[in-house]
Amino acid sequence: MQHLVQDVVIVGGGMVGAAAALGLGQLGFQVTLIEAFEPEAFDAAQPLDLRVSAISVASEALLAKLGALEAIHDMRSVAYQGLETWEMEGFITRFHADQIQASHLGHIVENRIIQLALWQQLANSPSITLKCPAKVSRFERHNDSITVVLDNDDAIGCRLLIGADGANSQVRAWAGIGITGWDYGQHAMLINIATECEQQDVTWQQFTPAGPRSLLPLPGKFASLVWYDSPARIRQLSQLSLPALQAEIKQHFPARLDREFTVIDRGSFPLTRRHAQRYVDDNLLLLGDAAHTINPLAGQGVNLGFKDVEALLTVLERAKTETAWWDRAVLAQYQDARYRDNLLMMTTMDAFYAGFSNDLLPLKLLRNIALKAADNAGIIKKQVLKYALGLK
Repeated sequence: MQHLVQDVVIVGGGMVGAAAALGLGQLGFQVTLIEAFEPEAFDAAQPLDLRVSAISVASEALLAKLGALEAIHDMRSVAYQGLETWEMEGFITRFHADQIQASHLGHIVENRIIQLALWQQLANSPSITLKCPAKVSRFERHNDSITVVLDNDDAIGCRLLIGADGANSQVRAWAGIGITGWDYGQHAMLINIATECEQQDVTWQQFTPAGPRSLLPLPGKFASLVWYDSPARIRQLSQLSLPALQAEIKQHFPARLDREFTVIDRGSFPLTRRHAQRYVDDNLLLLGDAAHTINPLAGQGVNLGFKDVEALLTVLERAKTETAWWDRAVLAQYQDARYRDNLLMMTTMDAFYAGFSNDLLPLKLLRNIALKAADNAGIIKKQVLKYALGLK
C-alpha cells in the first residue's frame, strides 16, 4: 500500500484527461493520472481504428503546446481542407480553409493515436505519476482535500480531484452532480472503407429524414463513413455481412461516394446528450465527456473537451501563486468560461438535428433555401467557420 500526496488527481487517462495532466504538469503541479487501460503501441501495419476525431486547428494548437502534435503526425493523420453539407442537390453549404486564409481546417486522427501521443509525453514529465492499470475503489472527503483509494489500496490525497472519466463518470456520481439530457432515439454506425480514390481532403454530410450520411477522409486510400439511423435499422445493418453492408451503402449513400470501395470494419453506438448541472464542487471539477456529451453531428466532442482543458490551464496558471488555487471560487472561473459555450454548441447541434429530422415539404424547402443562403453569407459564414474551429 502506498500513500501519496499530490496537488491534483485526474481520473481518466483518455485524450482529455491526458491533455489536462500534461498541461498541469507543465505549470508545475504534481499530478497523478489514474487509468484502467494503457493505449496499445502504434504499428503502421495496424488497421485504422473506427473511432476517429476531426481535430480543429484550435485543438492542434493545444496539442502542439503539450508536445504531442508532431508525434501524432509521425504516426497517422490526414488534413482536411473542406467541409460540405447539403440535403437536396443544388442546395449546399461549403466551407474551405481558403475562406479564412488557412492551410487546413483540421486533421482527422484516430482517437487511440491522439491518446498515445499524449501518453508518450507523460513519460517525459517528472511531475506526473501514472497509475495504470488501476481503478478507483472509493473517494474520501476531508476538510480541504480529497483522498482517492485505488483497488490495490493505494491512497492518493489531493487538493483537486478532476473527473475526466467519460459520460458515466464515477467522479461526477460520487460528487452528487446531476445531469440533464436525453437519448436521441438514433444510433450511428461507423464504417471504415478502402477506396479507389487517392487520399481525400473534404469531409461531407448529407441530411436525410432518417439521419445524416457522412464521410470523413482517412490517411491513404481510406475513408470513414457514418450512417445515422433508427436503432432498429442500425441493428439490422450490423447483422449483415460486410459485402451485404457494402451493397446497402451503395444504395443509400449519396452518389458522390466513390462507387468502388470495400468495407473493412464497422461498429455502432447510441446517440445521447448529457450535460452536468455544474462542472465544479469543493476541490473537484469535471472535464470533457464527464461534463458534457454532444450529438456527434459536427464532430465537436473532443474539441470541446480540449477547450475545457485550455480554460482550466488558463485559470490555474493565473491562480497557482494563490494559497487556495483549489478553492471553489477559483474553480468557478473555469465553469464560467466553459458552461455557456458548451451549452451553446450542444443546443446548436440539437437545432440542426431537429430541423433536418423530418420530411415535411415546406420545412424541407425552407431549410434547403437556408443552406443555399448560408453558402453565400460572406463574412457571417467566415465567422461561423472560425467559431466552429475554436478561432473566435
